[in-house]
Amino acid sequence: MAIPQPTQRVADYENMGLGMFVHWGLYSQLEKDAWGFWIYQYDMAEYKKAMDTFTAEDFDAEKLVLTAKNAGCRYIVLTTRHHEGFSLYDTCGLNAFDVMHAPAGRDLIREYVDACNKHGIVPFFYHTTLDWYHPDYRENFDKYLGYLRDSVEVLCKNYGKIGGFWFDGNWDDWNADWKEGELYAVIRKYQPDAIIINNSGLRRIAVATHPEIDAVVFEQGHPKPLEREGAPKYLAAELCLPMNDHWGYVGTDWNYKSPKTIIEALCDARRVGANFLVNVSPDGQGGIVPMQSLLMQTVGDWMKLYGEAIYRGRPCAAKSSGRNYALRSDDALYLMFYDLGEGGNKNVTVNADYFGWQAFDRVTDEIVSVEWMDNGEKLDFIQQGEMLSVGATGYPFGTHTLVRVAKAIIKK
Repeated sequence: MAIPQPTQRVADYENMGLGMFVHWGLYSQLEKDAWGFWIYQYDMAEYKKAMDTFTAEDFDAEKLVLTAKNAGCRYIVLTTRHHEGFSLYDTCGLNAFDVMHAPAGRDLIREYVDACNKHGIVPFFYHTTLDWYHPDYRENFDKYLGYLRDSVEVLCKNYGKIGGFWFDGNWDDWNADWKEGELYAVIRKYQPDAIIINNSGLRRIAVATHPEIDAVVFEQGHPKPLEREGAPKYLAAELCLPMNDHWGYVGTDWNYKSPKTIIEALCDARRVGANFLVNVSPDGQGGIVPMQSLLMQTVGDWMKLYGEAIYRGRPCAAKSSGRNYALRSDDALYLMFYDLGEGGNKNVTVNADYFGWQAFDRVTDEIVSVEWMDNGEKLDFIQQGEMLSVGATGYPFGTHTLVRVAKAIIKK
């Protein structure tokens, strides 16, 4: 059976490769994650008092966007409204539970979009579909869905062209009629080229619940190739991952993932053609946490060396032993090596052993040269039929880039 071709908007989305998720809102002041309201069973009247101190004085949209850009991200997904119902945008009279009625008194989504446009980053809007604040969510669901559509219409109409919507919350009740078609029709009316994503949650990973959805989500899960043969449309995929154990800010969550874990997750995602969305969680007034900034900087350093493989490379049949694999572009194979050691002296180098000839099979293209992308060192190789063997030298002493990439040029 045939594999459907991606629409232009989906192809453009896949070309972005790497994005930055931003979980930030009223809940960030409480330092109990975006789920703190639910987990700790806050009374809404008590919870709303956090609005009185929400100044957003440390929120610098340009700094946030540059953090993403310097990390090699091509898009950002920011929480315009999370499950507790507080909006970072001017809801234009839909309710008073928004940033315009807090001491901040300014439309933070406008600042975010303007900064994205200034620096060539594509802005996406996260928006909850469930709502712990709005009484109609439990008392008059159809009326609530009208409020949800009106909220999304505000975002569609007031901020210029956006990259897409990232919805989250339908998993709260799979038996409910969420009227997805009516919601997505609002987006298509005002933002016809927007990517539509609706996170299907941890229990139904990577499920598309409506024909208008463009991409499915592997939330914290190991991404798998999508079965596209005979599918009614081409779906993209995305892996999203928090830097520590929470999506929203928790000041005492120091269980950060290592740069190795984050970069390997990026490479694992691209192996199956999925985008990678790495989360940052600004503090209560919008400041970027130093540890998270440093991790994003490390991702950026890696992307400066190997970003071409992430942006241009696509899954192909070529593979090797262990976790090593290859991505393909029109003119090259990108050979991804996960566990190379350093080529230094064993007495002074911790990991000096693992390097040497590595074989990739199912290589159907004729290769004319192979070199490391980080330093241009030419590598020996032998190609016999569909087997490509590469003499993978160890890291030069004093370096270790976690996943090292060699570029193999295809004969024209």
